Amino acid sequence: MATGTLVIRNIGLFLTGKMEAPILDADCIIARDGIIAAIGKEADLDLSGADTTIDAQGVTLSPGLIDSHVHPVIGDYTPRQQQLGWIDSTLHGGVTTMISAGEVHMPGRPNDVVGTKALAIASQRWYENLRPSGVKVHAGAPLLQHGMEEHDFKEMADAGVKLIGEVGLGTVKDGSTAKTMIDWARKYGMQSTIHTGGPSIPGSGLIGADVVLEAGTDVVGHINGGHSALPDDQIVCLCEQCGQGLEIVHNGNERAALLTLNTARELNKLDQIILGTDGPAGSGVQPLGILRMVAMLSALGNIPAEIALCFATGNTARVRSLDAGIVEEGRPADFVLMDQAQHAPGRTLLESIALGNLPGVGMTVIDGAICSRRSRNTPPAMRLPTVVGEA
Repeated sequence: MATGTLVIRNIGLFLTGKMEAPILDADCIIARDGIIAAIGKEADLDLSGADTTIDAQGVTLSPGLIDSHVHPVIGDYTPRQQQLGWIDSTLHGGVTTMISAGEVHMPGRPNDVVGTKALAIASQRWYENLRPSGVKVHAGAPLLQHGMEEHDFKEMADAGVKLIGEVGLGTVKDGSTAKTMIDWARKYGMQSTIHTGGPSIPGSGLIGADVVLEAGTDVVGHINGGHSALPDDQIVCLCEQCGQGLEIVHNGNERAALLTLNTARELNKLDQIILGTDGPAGSGVQPLGILRMVAMLSALGNIPAEIALCFATGNTARVRSLDAGIVEEGRPADFVLMDQAQHAPGRTLLESIALGNLPGVGMTVIDGAICSRRSRNTPPAMRLPTVVGEA
């Protein structure tokens, strides 16, 4: 977390992350000690005493993007693809927060109760102690194993574990057993997600709508499949009957993603749509996966770009009970500054995204500290923010 005062001025478009009011009439924001302190018009704010001043050069400010579904292992390394720096690379795609759906790719991952608890507590600790490139990685997501009892969930919760990994990737695969354990986890403040669709890794299996509904997790993980999606009628059934997060992922079925989006819109449930990548996975690491999902859903799903961006920010914040993901006073100063890509069709950033184009990321800020400048992964932006004053 940065100490001191950060000022970002000359913001061209101010996105809040809130579906009910996605655009704010403001051009300046002030953060103190990593927390948003004031938002408004530059002429009305006191900008004195700034330790760092950023001239946004008229680009768009958005909450930092959230990836609701990742599978980290340790540090910024993934053995699934033998790749270093995947989290830093994702930061260059505008993602400032990641949520683990289970550390499933750890070589030799244990499936016994004691080992599962130990891995979860260790994973929570090392990502709490070391944030790769500043990215907030909420990790330590144990898989449900046969033999777990209520005291196991209390022990993990007391140790700081707040998540349950994808139900169905551990030894527990039936809805009845999962529900009992999810109820225990929820009692101690732990949030849960479930695998949806066909098998993804050795040891996983088909998880259909009946199991998802019976388990009652807080998030329907990759409702569009990770990788194989459920039949259409089961996806529609889940959209109709679930009051939880409906998670669409990059590494799933794009047609099923659009079916989920259209069904949620018909049911007036767009506030339940959240986005993840489900990476690293067999299809690789996707540094621009969240931006690609935003552009795809906006362009092919006929969703205004400012609303599609809420799927990756404020919606996820609310479903996942995070303080990040929404730009308002008192919340963490986590931002992505971006602009329309050079030579991309469209008259504005939002229009360009709605045509299916990726924006150019010019800077990310996490807890009031600049964590990356011009993205090495997105197309180059038309304009770039600049630091005009720095203590």
